[in-house]
Amino acid sequence: MSIFRKKPLNDLLPNNKSGSVQLKKTLNGFDLILLGVGAIVGTGIFILPGTVAAIHSGPAIVFSFVIAAIVCALAAMCYSEFASAVPVAGSAYTYGYVIFGEFIAWLLGWALLLEYGLAVASVASGWSSYLNAFLKGFHLHIPTAISGSFDPANGTYFNLPAILIVFLVAFLLTRGIKESTRVNTFIVILKIGVILLFLAVGVFYVKPGNWQPFMPFGVSGVLNGAALVFFAYLGFDAVSSAAEEVKNPKRNMPIGIIGSLLVCTLLYVAVSVVLTGIVSYKDLNVSDPVAFALQLINQDWVAGIISLGAVIGMLTVILVMLYGGTRLVFALGRDGLLPKAMAEISPKYRTPVKNTWIYSVIIAIFAGVVPLSRLAELVNMGTLFAFMMVSLGIIFLRKNKDVSKSGFKTPFYPVLPIVSSLLCLFLITRLQPLTWLVCGIWFAIGLVVYFFYGKRHSNLNK
Repeated sequence: MSIFRKKPLNDLLPNNKSGSVQLKKTLNGFDLILLGVGAIVGTGIFILPGTVAAIHSGPAIVFSFVIAAIVCALAAMCYSEFASAVPVAGSAYTYGYVIFGEFIAWLLGWALLLEYGLAVASVASGWSSYLNAFLKGFHLHIPTAISGSFDPANGTYFNLPAILIVFLVAFLLTRGIKESTRVNTFIVILKIGVILLFLAVGVFYVKPGNWQPFMPFGVSGVLNGAALVFFAYLGFDAVSSAAEEVKNPKRNMPIGIIGSLLVCTLLYVAVSVVLTGIVSYKDLNVSDPVAFALQLINQDWVAGIISLGAVIGMLTVILVMLYGGTRLVFALGRDGLLPKAMAEISPKYRTPVKNTWIYSVIIAIFAGVVPLSRLAELVNMGTLFAFMMVSLGIIFLRKNKDVSKSGFKTPFYPVLPIVSSLLCLFLITRLQPLTWLVCGIWFAIGLVVYFFYGKRHSNLNK
C-alpha cells in the first residue's frame, strides 16, 4: 500500500465504533490555559531574556519575543482549528495522518518526539543547575561527581538531580492527568507570583539609559534572537496533545491554546523590558540573569525567592512536555507504527503507564549524561517543522468533507495559514548548519524505523 495512505477521520473521533482505546475526558478550558502557561513559562523567562539580549538582540529582545509570538500565534490558530475538528491525542502527528497521509504523519511524530524529549531533558538539566545554586545559599551542595553531565575532565559523571526529577514527574503522570493538573495549577500560580514580584521590585530600579542603543545588533540581531527565543514558547503545542482528554474540545481547545500564548507573551515582554532596564544588556550573558540583576541592586532576598521560583516553576515545563511526549507515543502505538505495548492503558489509572516509564527512562539517560545546552536550536527545528506542516494542513482540512463545519475556524483563510507556514520556514533558515546536520541524522534514523517496522505493522496495512 502507499506510504501516503490516510486515516479516515471517522475512525479517530471518540464516538466511532472501531473499539480503539480512548482516554478519559477530564479537562476544561481553564485547565488547558494553566497547562499551557505551565509548559511555556520556565527556562525561557528565567534564562533567555538575558543571554539572547547580550549576544544577539540587546534591549530590542522585546521585538524578538514579539516576532516569535506572532509566528506562534498564527500557528496557534491553525492548531486550534485542528484540535477543534480532530480532538484526538497525538497533536500534529494525528492531524498529519488525516491530511497528508502516513509517511508525513510519521515524520511529524518523529520530529515531535525529538522536541518533547530534548525539551524535557534540557529543562531537567537547567533545573538541576538552579537547584545547586539554591542549595548553595544554605551552604549545602550536591557532590560534584553526580551534579553534572558526563565530563570527567571537570569531575562530573552524571546528573543525578536531573534524572530524579524526570522520574518524579513520570510517576506523577502515571497517577492521572487530572491529578497532574492540580499540581500544575498550584505551581503555575506560584510561578506567576514570583515573576510579578520581580516586575514590582525591578521597575523602581530601571534606568532608561540602559536601553541605549536599543537595537545594537541591527534588524539581523533581532531576527536571530527571534529564532532563539522561539524555544521559550515551546509548550503551547503540547496543549493540543490533551485534546482527547478535554470536555467540549471545540470550545475549550482554542481557549487553552491561544489564551496560554497571550498570557506568556505579556509576561516575557514585561520581564525583558524591566531586565534590560535594570542592567546593561552587555552584562546579561549569565546563567541566571533575573537573579543576577536583583543582586546587583542589592535585592538579595528577592533574588533568593526568584531562584526558588525557578526551581519549582521548571517542574511544570517538565510535566507538560513529558505529558505531550507520552501521549504522542501512545498515538503512535495505537496506530501500529510503534509496538502495541506503547498504547496499553492502566485499568486502575486510565493512563499509559508502560509507555510513560519507557519514554521517561530514555529521556532521563539523556538528561543525566548528555550536555544539552547547545541543542536548544535542535528542539526549535522539530517544532518549526511541525508548525509549518500544521499551518499548510489547514488548507487541506477545509477541503475534507468528513470534517465538521462547526467549531473554531482560522481567520483570514487561506492567507493566514500560508503566511504562518512561510514565517516558520523563514525562522528555520535562521538556524545554524550544525542544527540541520544533527536533525538530518535524527530523521534518517526515523526513516529506518518506519520502513523496517512502522510501514509493515501499521493498522492501515491490515
